[in-house]
Amino acid sequence: MTLSEFRARFPIFKRRIYVNSCSQGALSIDVDEAMRAYLDSWHESGSPWEMWVEQVERLRAKFAGSIGADIDEIAVMPSATAGINSVASALRFDAARSHVILGDFEFPTMAQVWLAQEKRGATIRRARVTEAAPDSLPLEAYAAVIDERTLIVPATHVCFRNGHRTDIAGLTRLAQARGAYVFLDDYQRTGSGPIDVHALGVDFMVTGCLKYLLAAAGIGFLYVRRDLIERFEPAITGWFGRINPFAFRIDALDWPPGANRFESGTPPVPNAYAALAALELLDRIGYDTVGQQVEHLASRFAAAARDAGFLVRTPSAPEHHGPLVVVQAIDGPTMVQKLAARGIIASSRGNGLRVAFHAYNVDEDVDAVVTALASGSGMVNRTSRGKGGLESCQ
Repeated sequence: MTLSEFRARFPIFKRRIYVNSCSQGALSIDVDEAMRAYLDSWHESGSPWEMWVEQVERLRAKFAGSIGADIDEIAVMPSATAGINSVASALRFDAARSHVILGDFEFPTMAQVWLAQEKRGATIRRARVTEAAPDSLPLEAYAAVIDERTLIVPATHVCFRNGHRTDIAGLTRLAQARGAYVFLDDYQRTGSGPIDVHALGVDFMVTGCLKYLLAAAGIGFLYVRRDLIERFEPAITGWFGRINPFAFRIDALDWPPGANRFESGTPPVPNAYAALAALELLDRIGYDTVGQQVEHLASRFAAAARDAGFLVRTPSAPEHHGPLVVVQAIDGPTMVQKLAARGIIASSRGNGLRVAFHAYNVDEDVDAVVTALASGSGMVNRTSRGKGGLESCQ
């Protein structure tokens, strides 16, 4: 599948310029048809649960292959939050190891779940940014707080606020050398390029389909490294966390040998249909192709924005940014509205205007956003380094 054929699968591009994959992936005709297929199965067969559960298992296998994992290392969850909570509930915080290291770039859920573990004996320590470099979180910040009492290091791959990409492979080596687990939050990156969790060496990973995996809310994935799985028995559990859910046991807990032991309730079947269709579409274009296009577009936009004098908060080096580029605005929400009036769909967090790319975007999308920002009449911060005598950053 070519890039143009891929873009043609997303009808929104006939009407809008869509650069908001960091919030919600665009809707493809493939996902639309899959959701309708689920409804048709419900209409036709009433309650074909064997078929629906098989769809979830097909999704498990497809996702595992997409991240370089084995099928039994994947739990299908209703959200990334559910995956984080399930793992947290299985950990023991004791005198030997109780420290949880949280970086300043985490999404609120990741921080909140671990803060809640303080009641169970967790001690939260922070990997901090500095005033001199507020949009960078180097490994040195983690090295300063990871020690022999560190139990786990949750870390986002790409920060939702500024687009900073963490050196996860380096962080994993650092943490594991000191006996700590690494829990990767890959939600702001999965689907925007290739990833191999075995090569990265992380112990746990969560992500979901809402963003670059191009499906719907209500479904996520938890990866657990195989040699760790049977060490953990989560306190958050349910009937789908059993060896055979349909045995309907109420007398004991039996734990399956795979990561499905971290699952709990009835799987999100409608969203599994959507997710499987989206992953199959991504397979058709290929993650290498996706990654190359995303890197090209993100770098093109960041360079053009800086050249125009805009204050870009996202690091310029490819190894330190992902598909999301953030431009500082005077009033982020108002800027989003102004762009929407011009047919451009973006988002903001605070006054950071977020522009996110996928393989369905093209150079013309980049140019249209830069042009719109240039006509923003003081709504975007500018530096004194831009062309044309631009005003200082506010």
